[in-house]
Order: sequence, then C-alpha cells, then structure tokens
Amino acid sequence: WFLPSKNHAYGLSARGLAIGTASSRGEEFPEFQKFWIEEPALGAREIVVHALLDSQSTTGAYRFRIRPGVETLIDTDVTLFPRRDLAEIGIAPLTSMYWLGPIAQPRSFDFRPRVHDSDGLAILNGNSERIWRPINNPAALQISVFVDDAIGGFGLMQRERGFDAYQDLEARYERRPSLWIEPKSGFGPGNIILVEIPTENEVNDNVVAFWRPKEPVRAGNATSFSYLMRWRDRAPTIERGPWVTSSRSGQALVDKAAIRFVVDYVDATLFEGEEMPEAKVTVSGGEVVSPLVQKNPETGGLRATFLFKPGNRDRADLRLNLGSWAGRTPETWIYRWTRP
Repeated sequence: WFLPSKNHAYGLSARGLAIGTASSRGEEFPEFQKFWIEEPALGAREIVVHALLDSQSTTGAYRFRIRPGVETLIDTDVTLFPRRDLAEIGIAPLTSMYWLGPIAQPRSFDFRPRVHDSDGLAILNGNSERIWRPINNPAALQISVFVDDAIGGFGLMQRERGFDAYQDLEARYERRPSLWIEPKSGFGPGNIILVEIPTENEVNDNVVAFWRPKEPVRAGNATSFSYLMRWRDRAPTIERGPWVTSSRSGQALVDKAAIRFVVDYVDATLFEGEEMPEAKVTVSGGEVVSPLVQKNPETGGLRATFLFKPGNRDRADLRLNLGSWAGRTPETWIYRWTRP
C-alpha cells in the first residue's frame, strides 16, 4: 500500500504481512490476490476495500477503510488463516529506504547531503515512553528488537523537511510521508523489530519495521488484528513533549579515537530556562565522556552532545535521556553504532 497524505509524494510503503524477514530460512512474500471495492454513497468521504492475501504459509482476509486528507487514515482489519505455525511473522510491516545522512560515516560520494525516505523509527511503548531511533545504512545486516507488553504505536518517520537538507529537485525527499501505526486490537505482548540492510544506492528499499507477537500465530486458528495507519507529516507523539529533530556524528577534533554525537531537540514552545537539563547517556560497551547540553539559538531548542570511545568494540547501543524541559519529558534517543 502507498496512499500519501496531502502535499506528500511517493516514499515508504506498507505491506500486508511479513514472514521470515531477515531470517536464516529466507523471507516469504505474501501477495494480495484479489480486491473488492464497496461502491461509496454519494458524497461519501471514505472508501472501503476488501482484499485477499495468500502465500505458501497463510491466507489473509483484509478490510481497509480509507479516508484521504491532510492526514490519510486507513483503518485496517486483518484475519489470518495460517497453514503452519508462524513464529517469524510481522504485523503492519513498513518498508523504506535510507542511504545517506549525517548520523553515520558516508560510504558514497554524492552531491546530496541526505538521501532517504525515512530517517528514524518512532515508538510509543507501553510505559508511555517515547523513543526515537535514527536509521542507519550499516556495513552489515542489523536487527534491533524493542520488547513491549502493550505497544502504543510505532512508525517510520521523515523528520527533516527542508529542501536544503536534500538538494534533490527530482526526488524531493523532503516531501516523503511518514507512517504511524496505531494498534487497536490483537496487539498484546510482542516486539517492534527494525531491520537495516546495507545498500550501495537509493534504488533498493533497505529498512523494514513491524510488530511481532510474542507467541507464534498457530496453524488452523483464525487470528485477527486491527490497527490504524496514519499517513502524515510527523509522529503524533511529538504533541506529548520535546522531540529529536536531528542526529549527527563525526570524529572528535582532539581525540581521534572518539566519536562526537550531536542530538538536537525542540518543543512546541521555545526553551526559556536558564538551568540546562541533564543529559544521561548509557552505552552497552565502550565509554561515554563529556556530555553537554546547551541552547540552540537557531532552533529555539536544546542541543545535547557527548563523546563516545568505542575502544576495540565493533558495535554498541547508545541511549540518551534528556532531563525534564519545562515539566515535559523529551523523547528517549537510542542508536546502534557499528564500526564502518
């Protein structure tokens, strides 16, 4: 599926179902075989589409209630009829592309500073924590798992909206839509899974995100899920507090063995305090030094910076929590660093 909202162009896409994505046994690609469209009444503001999905492992009955607009909404009801137990399944799978950007060392020589359909994964977990995970184009396949008992929503976002950031008159990446998935029923304990695949160009989609139930979907049982797709400009979670607008990294000026990370935050109102919130940075390996938070007069927000020393590590997971901003809690920033 691809149904952009108003003023957006073609970008990421939503698939019916993912089976075996990034698994050792290989991926299975279910296909929609037939569609039925209900004839809308005169003056109707929505359209209803029914679809039959089929593959070697399952059949699925889908119902989409589509309401276009500034934000295009698609109410999605799914009932699966598996032919075998499905453990490596992905519900509400999203597919996108990330090739170049400021968060990782570039592997290509290009006139554009950014080339991507999405620049991050946004999550609202069951504890009401808002998570921002910048997307990367890693040197090797990367799989990130976010465990949750009651996910509030997730989506692949295109946050950078300025033409100057892309400088592409043909692709117009600044107009690519974001897509937020809002669970309605059938989503219990499970995982949000992010798959990042190395790519040497912008032609191939190399990013996948989906929800996987903790327990396999069993053969012989009809299993149903309902969720809302929200094709829009930004994640709805930004209304809850400060959010990350950009993530950058580069070699430290003095210590060549260190990497400097720069994370910018903004909120609905300008930061007017004098005392800076504390930046708490944790890492799964290596060392973090010199965390600093300062005002960014160009955005009216805050900039958090820190140095990361990987040592002999080839991979590390970093987490940044910024202290309260006028009583509002900023997004949690998470990133997986891999050695180029």
